[in-house]
Amino acid sequence: MRFFISVILWGILLVLCWPVALLLLFLFPVIWLLSLPFRLLGIAVGGVFRLIEAIFMLPFRILGAR
Repeated sequence: MRFFISVILWGILLVLCWPVALLLLFLFPVIWLLSLPFRLLGIAVGGVFRLIEAIFMLPFRILGAR
């Protein structure tokens, strides 16, 4: 009886989950394309922060401080 209940539960799970899997399969590229500008913005902001850090640390590097 326990095996029969587990088979029925697995069947219900498969029936409920395959539409979600297909939906994610088609939505993942759209979500990736929508997040791409934010990634590029993050790369640009990180580059600006590294530039500012390099400008502030330049005198210490010239003087040889560690």
